[in-house]
Amino acid sequence: MGRDQSGQALVEFMFVSFIVLFLLFGMIDFCRSISTHQVIINLSREGANLAARGSVTGGNDAAISNAIAGVIAEASPLNINSNGEVIISAVYNTGKNYVITNQISEGKLTLQSKLGTLNQTINMPSVGTANSTTAIPQSNQTTFVAEVFYNFKAATPLGTVFVGGLRGFTVTNQLYDAAYF
Repeated sequence: MGRDQSGQALVEFMFVSFIVLFLLFGMIDFCRSISTHQVIINLSREGANLAARGSVTGGNDAAISNAIAGVIAEASPLNINSNGEVIISAVYNTGKNYVITNQISEGKLTLQSKLGTLNQTINMPSVGTANSTTAIPQSNQTTFVAEVFYNFKAATPLGTVFVGGLRGFTVTNQLYDAAYF
């Protein structure tokens, strides 16, 4: 009877260890994706902030170029040059319309901005309460919008299965964030 129970214990251990490994691999990739997304959020905020504080002597092109270079330099542990893209746009409020006056992108993905294209009139968000709203940017002012795209790559076999798709269940591998400053 002892030999039968030892075989049963081995089968039970196999099932339990499979479930534990499944949970462990899933948790590793899930936590890595959250961490990567947080880095992207910080990069987009810093990019918009750097562009807005950029030098006036070089104009918006110089400010945007310097901001993109700063974002890419500080993107550690992410490699924006090979797995991502940074797009920074200058949006000018003419009083009636919001127009993208400058837009520079850098990175390997060569994606289109979700905001719009150069010289395009776009919609911008408003801030305030139900009784009073303020346009962003205000009339005759410029707002800088930094967009960061990044292709997340799973580190474990389970993450690779979910990114590739499993019976209709897919997890996007492209992370995105935008910040307005």
